[in-house]
Amino acid sequence: MAQDIFIGGGGENYATKQFLNIGYANRHGLIAGATGTGKTVTLQILAEGFANQGVPVFLSDVKGDLSGLAKSGSAAHKLHGAFTSRAEKIGFDEYLYEAFPVTFWDLYGKQGHPVRTTVSEMGPLLLAQLLGLTEAQEGILNIAFRVADEDGLPLLDLKDLQALLVWIGENAKDLALRYGNVSAASVGAIQRRLLVLENQGAADLFGEPALALSDLMRTDADGRGAINILAADQLMAAPKLYATFLLWLLSELFEELPEVGDPDKPKLVFFFDEAHLLFDDAPKALVDKVEQVARLIRSKGVGVYFITQNPADVPDDILGQLGNRVQHALRAFTAKDRKELRMAAETYRENPRFDTEEAIREVGVGEAVTSFLQKKGVPGIVERTLIRPPSSQLGPITPMERSEVMAASPMSGKYDKRLDRESAFEILRKRADEAAKAAAEAEEKAEEVETPALREFNNARRYAGKGVTRSTSRQPRRKSQEGFGAAVAQVVIKELKGTTGRRIVRGILGGLFKGR
Repeated sequence: MAQDIFIGGGGENYATKQFLNIGYANRHGLIAGATGTGKTVTLQILAEGFANQGVPVFLSDVKGDLSGLAKSGSAAHKLHGAFTSRAEKIGFDEYLYEAFPVTFWDLYGKQGHPVRTTVSEMGPLLLAQLLGLTEAQEGILNIAFRVADEDGLPLLDLKDLQALLVWIGENAKDLALRYGNVSAASVGAIQRRLLVLENQGAADLFGEPALALSDLMRTDADGRGAINILAADQLMAAPKLYATFLLWLLSELFEELPEVGDPDKPKLVFFFDEAHLLFDDAPKALVDKVEQVARLIRSKGVGVYFITQNPADVPDDILGQLGNRVQHALRAFTAKDRKELRMAAETYRENPRFDTEEAIREVGVGEAVTSFLQKKGVPGIVERTLIRPPSSQLGPITPMERSEVMAASPMSGKYDKRLDRESAFEILRKRADEAAKAAAEAEEKAEEVETPALREFNNARRYAGKGVTRSTSRQPRRKSQEGFGAAVAQVVIKELKGTTGRRIVRGILGGLFKGR
């Protein structure tokens, strides 16, 4: 039977044990506090607690410190004495060092197994947020997704979307009759932003094999939940990519997992570090989506915990849904800071033994103001809590140790090799090949019907070329179109056989695809 997760000691002399009720762990939570106050250690001990109760965890490692979860703590560590002393003070009699089942992931495939999704799975709303598109540009992106669905063009990676946007730009007039105006300038702006995204390394995110959510929800042979760690130190250089990926993952969990009501324990706990990146300058539609997911994903058995410096970073509608809270120290240097500190204190159920606002300002490193849901989901009385020490290593492991963990992982080799099956890029290229071939055949047939006398006459009436009946600029319409078709075929074939292999179309492609 699942047990509650021990967080630390509260009350007088920190002798009263504080637990997170595992049955209410899917009611979401918040870990907040200024830099250097102990948020990372709190995240570490929560991950340990959930894993020991058979609950898989997904978290992002922004600084690289959380990789220590894969290695047992040691009596040789410089803080060993402080850890054992704290464990004794808070009555943590079962304290021992141990390693945990960790799987490393990395969008860039360097410090963990590659993580991929497809452009189709990301969807136009999240992709528009990632690209920072205007409303008009987002509308064109929605047209692209609709055309892809209706025309059987799978959007798997960036080159699929780039190829489809070119086709849409060239067929703007035809599409406008059905979907509304398609501006060439807007298409060009989207293409430029895709190029910037590609230069930031986002091309590694899109493609196949796509991440299977079941691979995040595993347990080991001992029944402990897998701790999935996303290497995010390099990813933080592209904060929009980081936030959009985590929101996509959360949305996928919401859409794919079945309803489970109120389980005895969560099926997965999701930690969203640097949560302010998700909400900074986010459009209302995106914030509404986050609120919807946070409100409803609880019934799917998923708990979401936001980690940020200040509770004010999280919108009120979402903050109100976070029932389990660990508030480390907040600094109040300005009038705005003092106002936010007061607002943070007012969200807790008061404790007559101390002033909550003063406690939030005064708690030291490794100490926090905590409140966890109790029976029937009622918020517990706020307590000053001394957080328990971690059982795994405090601080990062070495690159060699990381490599060893990855080699021994059940995910080793599953996602390492990228697949490139037929998708929009290949289908559009195939259509261009067929159009070029048809143009060439039409030219040959046109020449075959000419009599020898006519061919000799035509060849004598011009400097060079094929199959025209007059040397003036006003040539018959049918023959002119055939000559143009041959030119089209030559241009398309040249483009398709270029060294880059990606230049599907240039101004001529729309003419080839009209009517298809």
